[in-house]
Amino acid sequence: MSAADSTTISLPETPKKFDWKRLTFMLLGMGLFVFVYYCPPWPDAIDPMGEHFVLSQQAKGALAVFLLAATWWVFEVVPIGVTSLTIGVLQALFMIRDPKVAFKDFMDPSVLFIFGSIVIGMVFTKTGLTRRIAYKMLSIVGEKTSMIMLGCFIMTAALTHVMAHTAVAATMFPLLMAIHALYSDEEKPSKFGKGLFIGMAYVAGAGSIITLLGAARGAVALGFYKDITNVDIGFFELTTYMFPIGWLMTFLLWGFFMLVCKPERKVIHGLKERSRNMYAELGKWRRNEILTVVIVVATILIIALKNFFPAFSGLHKTGILLCSTIAFFLFNILDVNDLEDIPWNIILLFAGAMSIGFCLWETGAAKWLAVNWLILFENSPPIIFILGMAFFVMMMTNFIMNVAAIAISLPVALVVAPYLGVAGEVILFSALVVSGMPFLLLVGAAPNAIAYNSNMFTTGEFFLYGIPASILLMLVTWLAVTVIWPLMGMAVFVPKVI
Repeated sequence: MSAADSTTISLPETPKKFDWKRLTFMLLGMGLFVFVYYCPPWPDAIDPMGEHFVLSQQAKGALAVFLLAATWWVFEVVPIGVTSLTIGVLQALFMIRDPKVAFKDFMDPSVLFIFGSIVIGMVFTKTGLTRRIAYKMLSIVGEKTSMIMLGCFIMTAALTHVMAHTAVAATMFPLLMAIHALYSDEEKPSKFGKGLFIGMAYVAGAGSIITLLGAARGAVALGFYKDITNVDIGFFELTTYMFPIGWLMTFLLWGFFMLVCKPERKVIHGLKERSRNMYAELGKWRRNEILTVVIVVATILIIALKNFFPAFSGLHKTGILLCSTIAFFLFNILDVNDLEDIPWNIILLFAGAMSIGFCLWETGAAKWLAVNWLILFENSPPIIFILGMAFFVMMMTNFIMNVAAIAISLPVALVVAPYLGVAGEVILFSALVVSGMPFLLLVGAAPNAIAYNSNMFTTGEFFLYGIPASILLMLVTWLAVTVIWPLMGMAVFVPKVI
């Protein structure tokens, strides 16, 4: 070999283009934080009973952190998990809350519930259950992409009737990945992929409002409502009123995504036959598949029984779910290497969301916002008041826990409602409808963040699709209040209290 042959020719690296957009939104988030935190004191919020709610320096700091985090999350200034870490750091450095409290929220039971749900999704993929379910479903629904998407949405919504929507999303995620792999050989995002994954997240929320098993928010809100009004609303009464709304949203969302994310291909020719053949190639059910099904079904059953049998009521759902995680390792279905595949960026996202949610709640910032907003509607027509309250809950649910959003708005709304001739029940049900469907930010619900892990869309795209979807949700809420629920016998309007 000659000297010329052995010489390595180094080509000059192409300089990376400076990301001015990233810098702009990074500085915008910081600027909003500094402006709000150091701004002079803001006026008190005064509720209809004359009670004053002071916005303390800590509460103002909570709003400042909230604005920075929202800006960075939407525009992905840094990885979404890193923005979550920033939430804890700012609370500690600016003495908004005690660091022990701020960072303890990062391991809240709700965060660990999401962790356990994601592990179930991983196990479905590793054992091959995902492919088995995907091939069977595709052999039934056929080759039209519209029917494939509808089939996925119906399965998602139906599962949320009996299990938590977080667990449903984690279970559906690998299934949708397998379906998209059959749709396109390329890993890059497709319109079909965007509609499939974002739609799954939205529909998981729509289905979860129907029964108390879909999410914790329902049971907590009903208990909270009973404490305030001494009116007890049962499992089946909730399901009766929520069933038409949840399923109406499911089918409307399917139509919405078929319009805004119209698949590049109308038909996947030969998919039905190929799915049947691939299912046959999987052969008989294996040990790990059977064990996984037994563990998951037992977990879901015990969590569901909590709502009906007092003997199970003391068991925390997160503890029950994490028992399944432990069982997967005890039976060697998972091993230590699988821990590296867990999307910690998503776990951190929700850890930060819990921290900022508790921060807004505990400092009184959320209450201050709720009172100021709802007082705007105290002299409005009844329907405007109901929709105004629902809009507030919908927006707040995108940033803080949906239970907290309901808890801060219901007391004020229920005080104003009798003077406008509005029944308390319709206030509760409309709040439960919108609190289940936060369509704007990933932190609004765990299915949103799980869907993001597909890499089919950006946080900005999710936000943009969420705007018309949220408008659609408000229209359905209006339809429920004015037409559907009155036809079903719900008393929406009552005589005014003078």
